[in-house]
Amino acid sequence: MKKLNKLSIVGYGAGDAANNLAFTTATMFLLVYYTDVAGISAAAAGTLLLVVRIFDAFADVFAGRVVDRAFSKRFGKFRPFIMFGSIPLLLLSVATFSIPELGESGALLYAYVTYAALGLAYSLVNIPYGSLAGAMTQDPGERAKLGSARMVGALLVGSALGIFVAPLIKPGADLQSTFTTITLVFVVIGAGLYFFTVLTTKERVHRAVPNVSFKQSMDTLKGNKPLMMLCLSSFFFLTGYLALTSVQLYYLRDVLHRLDLYPVLSIIQLVLTFVLAAVMPRLVRNFGKKKVYIYSSLLTVAGGIIIFLTPASQVWVGFSGLLLSLMGVLAVNIVVWALEADTVEYGEWKTGVRTEGITYALFSFTRKTGQAVGGALAAYALALGGYKSGAVQSADAVFGIQFAAGALPAVMTILAVLVMSKYTLTDATHARILTEIRARREGGVIGGAASEAPAPEGTTTAGNANGMSDAAVEPSDAATPSDAAKPLAAGTN
Repeated sequence: MKKLNKLSIVGYGAGDAANNLAFTTATMFLLVYYTDVAGISAAAAGTLLLVVRIFDAFADVFAGRVVDRAFSKRFGKFRPFIMFGSIPLLLLSVATFSIPELGESGALLYAYVTYAALGLAYSLVNIPYGSLAGAMTQDPGERAKLGSARMVGALLVGSALGIFVAPLIKPGADLQSTFTTITLVFVVIGAGLYFFTVLTTKERVHRAVPNVSFKQSMDTLKGNKPLMMLCLSSFFFLTGYLALTSVQLYYLRDVLHRLDLYPVLSIIQLVLTFVLAAVMPRLVRNFGKKKVYIYSSLLTVAGGIIIFLTPASQVWVGFSGLLLSLMGVLAVNIVVWALEADTVEYGEWKTGVRTEGITYALFSFTRKTGQAVGGALAAYALALGGYKSGAVQSADAVFGIQFAAGALPAVMTILAVLVMSKYTLTDATHARILTEIRARREGGVIGGAASEAPAPEGTTTAGNANGMSDAAVEPSDAATPSDAAKPLAAGTN
């Protein structure tokens, strides 16, 4: 398949920059906004985040089904959602950070409604956006570039928020005006970025069934073991990551008493993102996506342990733990999207039907559920520690913040690594599956599920419509990326 041009890669990255004008603003500042501006208690805010983000997870599944059923001959399957859903999404971000004075109950109800609406709008834009990568290319190196591009776009926004917005979150400041102004500006910037994505990206992967039925969607999911394992691992990882993200500002401000380090952290994150984006394709080629995911996760574990065990007086040790943890997060968040795209081909190989929408939706569902649990646990840790807005925090409150920022991410990430260690869809296996899919298309064969009866690689299995047994896609971890050049089982091209 032809290599992607630089403009399409940059254009794809611009889409995630636009996404994160809404998403990262919420993950970084919404808990602070609820507790310090809207006057919602930490416990009530935690429940709100849990309930609404679980609703968001189901909204992802709904969006996936809508995407799989849609198709435009002019614009393709995914870009129309970005075109027409972007402006409502950005306007709802303004509404979410503009809670009027309605009393405690009224403010809480308003927060539930606006955040839920924001989540639904985000699903209807982000699911097709995420699915678009798998439709742009099937080449692992090119997908790694797209993953790097979206991470650069996201981190440019995250870094800008950390450098310019986070230092403004001080006691006594007019934070309502600050958030209203920022989100309004983001409407203009985000609209421009989204339309740049629409104009520069193109769907190039052949699709035998443009409009996918519900049964076809379910068939591709139920036999997709690699997708299920990636989803479970991502659930644990995102639970820890969102706990850290939700209390990162609290950790710098109320534990280390160095809010001025937030811009420094953001600048370092930005530099690390560009470095990782540049080296990630080479790391994937040399080690494979699975190993990159696992080794990067272990960095996050080490950083979390440092954050949790370091006394508040040891500022630079705690800050280094934060950097180490976030370095691992950055690397995982680059490679995970390429892993998800690989599972689309696995589902197509099993069933003959390509379902980017529902596959991405299920993946996003588990990530959103992890975000819901992680954000809620972080808020509950604040509440149990006795956090009080605008006050000097007690030892219990400091412990609660350190637990949410350090111990919780470390434990959750260890669970993510344990699941990922059993992941079987290596890069070598993916290359073999692609070869089989191409051979099937060239031979005019559409559909046909892989046999469930495993057979050793290099043998022929009777009754396998694809000419390839499941055992051929379940190799040992000893397989290396160089194995991608090796032939398929006997009898395949």
